[in-house]
Amino acid sequence: MKTLAVLSGLLLSAAAATAEEDVTGEQVYAKKCLSCHGRNGEGSKEHPELLIGDRSLEKLTAYVAKSMPEDKPGTCVGEEAKKVSAYIYDAFYSRAAQARNKPPRIELARLTVGQFRNAIADLLASFKETAKADERHGLRAEIYNSKRPKDDKRVIDRIDAVVNDTFPGDGPTPEVKGEEYSGRWTGTLLAPETGLYEINLETMNGARLWINAQDQALIDGWVRSGDEKAHREPIYLLAGRLYPVKIEFFKEKKEKGAAVALKWKQADRAEELIPEEFLSPGKAAEIFVIRTAFPPDDRSMGYERGNLVSKAWDEATTEAALEVAGYVVGHLRALSGVGLDAPDAKAKLPLFCRKFTERAFRRPLAPEQAQFFIDRPFGEAKDLETAVKKCILLALKSPRFLYREVGSGAPDQFDTAARLAFGAWDSLPDAELFEAARGGKLGTREEILRQTERLLATPRAHAKVRQFYQQWLQMDRLHELSKNAKRFPEFNEQIASDLRRSLDLFLDEVTWSEASDFRQFVLADYVFLNGRLAKFYGADLAGDAPFQKAFAGSGQHAGLLTHPLLMAGFAYDSTTSPIHRGLFVARSLLGRRFRPPPEAVAPLSPDLQPNLTTRERVNLQTKPQACQSCHATINPLGFAFENFDAVGRFRSTEQGKAIDASGFYWTRGGDTVKFNGARQLGESLASSEETQAAFIEHLFHFMIKQPVLAHGLDRPESLRQSFVASGYSIRKLLAEIIASSAMVGARTQGKNP
Repeated sequence: MKTLAVLSGLLLSAAAATAEEDVTGEQVYAKKCLSCHGRNGEGSKEHPELLIGDRSLEKLTAYVAKSMPEDKPGTCVGEEAKKVSAYIYDAFYSRAAQARNKPPRIELARLTVGQFRNAIADLLASFKETAKADERHGLRAEIYNSKRPKDDKRVIDRIDAVVNDTFPGDGPTPEVKGEEYSGRWTGTLLAPETGLYEINLETMNGARLWINAQDQALIDGWVRSGDEKAHREPIYLLAGRLYPVKIEFFKEKKEKGAAVALKWKQADRAEELIPEEFLSPGKAAEIFVIRTAFPPDDRSMGYERGNLVSKAWDEATTEAALEVAGYVVGHLRALSGVGLDAPDAKAKLPLFCRKFTERAFRRPLAPEQAQFFIDRPFGEAKDLETAVKKCILLALKSPRFLYREVGSGAPDQFDTAARLAFGAWDSLPDAELFEAARGGKLGTREEILRQTERLLATPRAHAKVRQFYQQWLQMDRLHELSKNAKRFPEFNEQIASDLRRSLDLFLDEVTWSEASDFRQFVLADYVFLNGRLAKFYGADLAGDAPFQKAFAGSGQHAGLLTHPLLMAGFAYDSTTSPIHRGLFVARSLLGRRFRPPPEAVAPLSPDLQPNLTTRERVNLQTKPQACQSCHATINPLGFAFENFDAVGRFRSTEQGKAIDASGFYWTRGGDTVKFNGARQLGESLASSEETQAAFIEHLFHFMIKQPVLAHGLDRPESLRQSFVASGYSIRKLLAEIIASSAMVGARTQGKNP
């Protein structure tokens, strides 16, 4: 009997083991996971989060075995954990599964707010004289030996790099002998970013300033009252465009001397003389910038999308269309070449409105469209002014202007031109690109790349890429950067402003130089410093030195990873913040996604734990299991930067203890990458396929404003391979993204991307 009982037990155990082996991962999920996470990982009322993420299969299995199910952690282990994790990963967790289950598609989207503003500005500019570029920097300065500028009294004609002149009472030069004299500065102003600029014309004399206007001065101090020298006025400018600028001033006999300075204050920067690289002695026409306020675009996917059509947006487009119509009628002779009262106005104005509508729609009008948008308004209106306004309103409220790619039934070369222009500029095709489409010269990959490279060589494209970097580097989180005055008394608004300029120069260098190489973002051992920054950060430069490359002596510098602006920005006012720094690396450089924390937790004050280092304090705060699902990834990345204090200066100790900057991260393939310090982290990121893929995805989404997978599930990897083959050239990557996206769906000949 005893032998029989033992045998029965063995048979039962074998049967149970066999049954366990036969259980599938889907069955385990249905039994232990479905009630919380839903049949397809969509979540439930109690657990609404989607069951998607970035863990590798190995890390997902380890997490399930340790933490799942939530009500009975540790009861799904061994083979069961492996099977259910493999099922979850393949069914809906991984990015490949997400793309398979819900294939992304190129979405019909309206113009974003920025695209709308750009398109209106460029549409009207297309009827004006093209700005004449001048390779010289600065403004043309003319000084006259008279109270009013007169050609026969001009004694000085030169280029001033910046406007910052002081003249004695008896004349600016030996040639100017009189006690009364005047001056004029003319040229163009390039706006590096879109936004509000505070302009300051600083003078003790009578003076006026015109920017982007011929008939009305932005600042009019021709008749002075009081002793105030600063004359400040705001102006909204669109990035990458040249605006006409003119200054006039005069000195009277009773005044002891004369001085004129032209300054500006950009958002989050200190006031400064407008630098010479943004001034040119060339010529430019007025740019129309709409003043209508728009509701903000959706950025929930990490880039601006025109996916929401709200009542507020519709009302804003109507108000903007009315604003444009009023401007056109008020400047009709300058735009069309004919006034309302001209004898040939009735014949020429319909032609002007047709050109306007074709440029707005990015393609020629079909006969039935010409009848609706042009012929009917002119036939029905009581007067020409009303007819012109109706044409403008019909064009600007039409889906053919407001939406992308609705011009024709099948994509053609006009669609290709529009994709190129919006990809590089966020605006309409210019005349050369439009004519290339009309002439059938956008039919091959070579022709498209040629136009793409032309567009990318302009200030407009450079401005858009600069805007991308601000988003990619989360610069919007760094507003009003300030530090504890007791700990860092020399860190002020001017230092913070200089740091922003320093980062701009670094990004431009890596992106647009002939040696354009993405790896330098995380490997470069230099930073751009001027004399003021050099003094603060301990570099050997003269106090008045202009911005230049300064090589770090610590051996720990790693490009933008350790740039002082980002180190200071991703830190508290007195201490570092490994969490903010690690989250930046995880999201922006590794492309990881994290759910919001279940509850907000205030950081532990250093005063409560005065003997702990920042690393020790962060580990203590994030020790609970609920925190570790995210902080197990974030913290080790952030600890790499502990050698850089809250203002980005290098240090080797904290609280009398040697800095521990060691850390690690897990790749999506399940490998562990270890490093010690920011330099080693940068070296690992430079060769990381994940870093390359994350950068490409961020860049693609910003430039094209469509999901990269919507252009093909293999598109991310094909772009990455061409990126590597190009030597990691960012310029070539930009061209490839824009050109290949423009060719999607188009009737092209030759080699497709």
